[in-house]
Amino acid sequence: MKKTLLAAALMAGFAGVAHAETSVTLYGILDGGIGYQKFKGTDSYAANRDGMESFSQKKTGLINGIQSGNRWGLKGSEDLGDGLRAVFVLESGFDLGTGNSLQGKRLFGRQATLGLAGDSWGQLDFGRQTNIASKYLPGVADPFGGGFDQANIGAAFTSANTVRYDNMVMYQTPNFSGFQFGVGYSFNTDGPQEYKITNSADPEDGLERNQRGITTGLRYANGPVGVALTYDQYKTREFLGSTGVYGGDTVKSWNIGGSYDFEVVKAYLAFGQTRDGLFVPQNFSGVGIGDTVLGDLKGLKVNSYLVGLSAPVGAGTLMGSWTMADPRSAPESLDRDTPSWEMKKQHTFSLGYSHPLSKRTNVYAIGSYAKNVHFLPDGKSTLVGVGLRHQF
Repeated sequence: MKKTLLAAALMAGFAGVAHAETSVTLYGILDGGIGYQKFKGTDSYAANRDGMESFSQKKTGLINGIQSGNRWGLKGSEDLGDGLRAVFVLESGFDLGTGNSLQGKRLFGRQATLGLAGDSWGQLDFGRQTNIASKYLPGVADPFGGGFDQANIGAAFTSANTVRYDNMVMYQTPNFSGFQFGVGYSFNTDGPQEYKITNSADPEDGLERNQRGITTGLRYANGPVGVALTYDQYKTREFLGSTGVYGGDTVKSWNIGGSYDFEVVKAYLAFGQTRDGLFVPQNFSGVGIGDTVLGDLKGLKVNSYLVGLSAPVGAGTLMGSWTMADPRSAPESLDRDTPSWEMKKQHTFSLGYSHPLSKRTNVYAIGSYAKNVHFLPDGKSTLVGVGLRHQF
């Protein structure tokens, strides 16, 4: 009897120690409100070519995930001793209006990572996560912080538009006096990693079925100054067509951006270039790039720009920005000599305000107008809304 009690006491003691060294946190964001969204124009270059009439789609009602995507997650760490920790993040995105999962119905579509971290050497993570441009650029170069739907930097800088890669290995250094470096490699950016089949009768023998991605960047944030420089690329999958092997193209993007806080106002600037494709184009009022029938994007060259300001107003923050995506060269798949296929500069003008009700709850208002959406000559997108956001 005494031995049983002693064993139980020892087990309880060890459990207490383990509990003290391990932490798991439940967290999330809920974001919803009322708004108006409208798209007007044609939704494809084919429509312009064939002389089809433009269309209009609009809706008024519940908006959600505007300032921040709705999510819930679990994150934790275990102290392994000598400054080493095991860390993990499991994060799920959902639609507040319906409760449905987002990110392709994945359970943990926003992030699913396991890794090791140390204060002296940095952090190594394995799993689905955002690329470096999405981590580093919005925080220092976008007054909207990478949120607020079409108002955010991702409308023009597609490699910083919350790009998530599956099968990623990523390393980030510690913060050294404001400096941090990160690099990552994805073995297949979307979906399970595929086998490369050889020595078979398969006509696709030896083709690369994985879309591999590289992401890297450097950021500095200290005092009133913030700067980030990023580079991303991915190589498209290969497939067998009627006249040979297609795909295998390399899409590249580099961006630089920064901000300076003058206290009465904070100024933001960013510039970038994307070549031979796009990363994650913005969905403007329900119209995505997949609807525009661009086909193969090899040969597309886009220069991206951002100018923004934010300023404290009362207890809240007023934000404004202009972004432009300038197509310097059309894809080879388009007939560049046909005027009806001409690509136009995409401009987005946005103004927003966020007011805190507490440390975890705020209200916001947003108004944003975009023209030449996805470079379409008559594509126009409007977003107006007010919302409530709570963090837990």
